[in-house]
Formats: sequence, C-alpha cells, structure tokens
Amino acid sequence: MTRVFKAFLLFLVVGLRAASAQQDPGVWVQIEAQPTLQEAQERAQAYARALPDVNGFRLNSGWYAVVIGPYARPDAQQVLRVYRSEGQIPRDSFIAFSSGLGQQFWPVGANVLNRGTIAAPVAPIAQAEDTLTIAPTQDADETRAQALQSERLLTAQERKDLQTALQAEGFYNSTIDGAFGQGTRRSMGDWQRFNGYEATGVLTTAQRKALIDDYNAPLTSVGMAQYKDDAAGITMDLPLDAVRFDRYEAPFSHFNSASDLNAKILLISQDGDKRTLRALYEVMQSLEIVPLNGQRELRGDRFTLEGRGNGVVSFTQARLTDGQIKGFTLVWPEGDEARRLRVLSAMASSFTTTDKVLDAAAGADAAQSIDLMSGLQIRKPRLSRSGFFADEKGTVLTVSEAVENCTRITLDGDQEVQLAKADNDIGVAVLRPTKALAPMSVAAFSAALPRLQSDVAVSGFSYQGALGAPTLTYGQVADVRGLNGETGVKRLALNAQPGDAGGPIFNDSGNVVGMLLPTPSEGRSLPASVSLAATNERLTEILTQAGVSGLSSEETTQISPNELSRRATGMTVLVHCWE
Repeated sequence: MTRVFKAFLLFLVVGLRAASAQQDPGVWVQIEAQPTLQEAQERAQAYARALPDVNGFRLNSGWYAVVIGPYARPDAQQVLRVYRSEGQIPRDSFIAFSSGLGQQFWPVGANVLNRGTIAAPVAPIAQAEDTLTIAPTQDADETRAQALQSERLLTAQERKDLQTALQAEGFYNSTIDGAFGQGTRRSMGDWQRFNGYEATGVLTTAQRKALIDDYNAPLTSVGMAQYKDDAAGITMDLPLDAVRFDRYEAPFSHFNSASDLNAKILLISQDGDKRTLRALYEVMQSLEIVPLNGQRELRGDRFTLEGRGNGVVSFTQARLTDGQIKGFTLVWPEGDEARRLRVLSAMASSFTTTDKVLDAAAGADAAQSIDLMSGLQIRKPRLSRSGFFADEKGTVLTVSEAVENCTRITLDGDQEVQLAKADNDIGVAVLRPTKALAPMSVAAFSAALPRLQSDVAVSGFSYQGALGAPTLTYGQVADVRGLNGETGVKRLALNAQPGDAGGPIFNDSGNVVGMLLPTPSEGRSLPASVSLAATNERLTEILTQAGVSGLSSEETTQISPNELSRRATGMTVLVHCWE
C-alpha cells in the first residue's frame, strides 16, 4: 500500500469525526512551533498543501504552533501514529490540548476556539505536486564553511545539547560527549536528509535552531520555566502552563492543574531523619496520586516511587540531606509518555534547594478529614470485609465477595495475600500470605455442633476499619440449616453489618462454630436480625481442598468476655480488595 493511499484512507477514517469535533473541540496533534508569526504561517501553509485539518494558534509561551485536528483522543492517537510512520510529521509531534492554545492564525480568518484571530500576509510556498513530504527551506545564507565556523563558537554544553537532541530524534546512539566525530557527523547528515536539507554533515545555524526547537517543543507546549518557592526552599523548572500553585499543606506545596491536561505537582519540604523519610515513603504509597502498580525503592537517605493506573502516571523522589527532606511528585495523564519523560527529566535536572524548609504548621487551618493527608486523598479499597486466621502460617478464611475482581488483596492495609481457594457456591475464600505471618491467635474449630438458641458472638470489622479494631456482636443460633433447608449453612438471630461478613463466630467457650456470610441479595430483603453462617463442616472441607489443616477443640468451659475479646482481636483481620 502506497504512502499516498494510506494517507487518503486515514483522511477518510477520521475526516468525518474531525468535522464533528469542530463542534466540540477535542485534542490536537502539534507538529511544529515557531518563534515568529511569519515563520509559523509559512510552515502552516506548507503543511496544508499535504495534510487535512491544519490549523495554527498562538501558544501561551508566545510561540506559534502548527497543529492538525481537532480529533477525539483515539483518532488523534491514530493520526499521530500513521503520519509519524509515513514521515509526514516530525517524530516528536505530540498530543496537545485546547487549553494551551490562544488566538488562531491559520487558516487566515478562522476562529475555531472563539479566541480571536491573528492575520498577516503570507507569501506562497512552492512545493512539488507529487509528494506529501514537507520540504524545509534550505538556509541559503550559510555555506558549509560558514556553518563550520559558527559551530566552533558553540560551548561544550551546546554541543552536547545537539547530540542529545539528535539522540532524541533517533539519529544518534553514541556517547553524549560534545565531540563531533564521524558518528555525530553521520547522524547530522541523516537528520538533514530526513528533513529535506542537503546532507553536508554540518548543521547550519538555522538547522541547529530547528533541531533544538523540535527537541524543546514538548517543554515549550507546557510552558516549562524556572519556579522558585522560597517557603519550601526549592527552585526548579515546572510546566507552568499546565499547573499553578494552589496552597501549602505541610509537608507539601500543592500545584493543581491549570489546563485540561490534568497534571499535578507536589513539592516536598520538611525537617526530618531516616525514620521521617521512611514514614513519608510509606504514607505516600497510601495516596490516590500514587497508584498501586509501579516500582518502589527506599535506599539509605532517598526514595523513589512510581505508580501507574487509573489513567495517571505518578513519579515521586525525595532525599534526606543535613536533616532536611526535599523532593517532588509529578502526576501526569497516561498516553502522553514522551512528553511526561521530558518534563520529568527537566524537573529532576533543575532541582536545587536552600536551607529553608516549609513551616510544619503550614495549612493547619485547612479542612480536616480522615480520608485526607495534607490535603491529598488517601487511597481507599474497593471493598473491605472481615476474615480470620485458620492456621499458624497465617492462612485466612473470608467471604468470596471480598476477593472478587481485585487487582490486589491485603490484610489490614499492607500485608499482601493471594487467593488459594474459592468456593462460590457457599461464598467462602481461602487466602494465603505472600510472606510468613505469626498470628497472635488462631481459630480453634469446635468439634461439637452448636445447639439451637445457644449464645454466639461474631467478631468483625463492622465499620470496615473505621474503628481500627474488630467489634463483637452477640446473638443466638436460630437454625442449624439455611433459609431453604440447605446444609453447610446455619441461620443466626444476630444483627450484623456488611463489614462483619467473613468474621469468625464464637460459642461461649471461645471456639469457632462458623463464619458469617453476607446477607443474600437476590431481590429480597431479610429482617435485620437474620444472618447466615457457614458451618464448621463446610469450612473444614474447603480448607482441606486448599491443603490446610484447621485446629479442632472440644473445650466446653465458658470463658470471660475479656478473654473472648482478646482471642477475637488476635484472630480477626480486615481484608481489603483493591482495584
């Protein structure tokens, strides 16, 4: 299939959707940015001869962007992929958002975003009719000898920057050393040839500028600039068109989204020691802005956290130096990885600190909530239920609903467990810890059947962990069978809460006589005092299938309420299901 035909098909696929997006602007593909209006209009006109949907807007940074679109996000990704592969747009083209675009300059007189227009004379550009590639104008004012002469005036860092830009464009794969040897010359020639210039192996002044401008385009698009936070004692480059300062809540300076990119940044600043650093490392992982999937590393005086999920990518780094902990968090939307990495690299490389740290009382008057930590939402599990230790290795019995559709299952918030066995017929699951546990108390299953009207108590996290410890709810055995006469289930006269499901049921001797099941939800509403429980016989059978041997007890001596509470607290665990 020819490139022309592919481009034609792409035009047919997304053309109608692009037209509908004009009614409700979506996202754009930014293909170029120029410092002057004249240059930008010339480039827009050149692209418009080969591509549909070419537009031009002034950026918040003062530059002028050439974009194509608007498209729905999936269509924009397809346009970006196809046009890049065909070489019709630069390889550093990226998804841009309407919030970063200002007045429109192309097409002349158009005003798609209703933000005003910019008009200026545009000279026509000659272009071959048999190609869809964009041929940049050769810098006729500088010969190869002159280019070499101007190149000698570059600083060592400027020479390294050119190699870095060539590497980012995919033309250079050697050491960034500022030495322009054969490898660098070859990559320069390849870049020139790819962009329609004469392949001399020496970049002219204009070509060097074009290369660096293309390399910096992702940073320019988000207004990357130096920001100095005197209160936190941190200076660094930030994407100031994408975020703006919102507030201080120790130990963070909060920067919230300033565009539909929905990026967020935290600056971290506090006094502390290694214990403080470790505590911060643990706390950060409990926040919604640090999704569960990703690498984590705590080493000596520093840590890094990466989280991916729920539509965002999060990166945090912090370091302890001379009794001060300084760092930052960048939260960026998924699907914009190339630009995220550029922004992250610029932030990390520009990060500098002073002796000042954020006042520990900063933000003390902010709204308080048990679900917030320094103004940040604490990650909450999708579902929380009770469970209990069935053997000395830390095997846990719980209800099936506590482990359904979970990406991660934990006990009490941090100890990871894996599903070993699930019996969905009765609604029981067996969990095995990923690391060895030493339970304070283990279930002793009663060898005797409970008698009707005998007293029982269920230990469970009635309020799904809000109280920090299990509670005991008392009741009686109402029937040794289920509601429909089924075996393996017994009916209790006990008013339980949803969070109690999975908790152990004790007799007055402190032995386990069953496990509380969830209230059936089959289109009927049971009286509040009716609860169902899995019998010991059924629980023992399921444990055996999972390769676990539960402890049996024939003890009949009644124990005190305090002793029962002690056993229940040491045995009952909170089971969290995370998305």
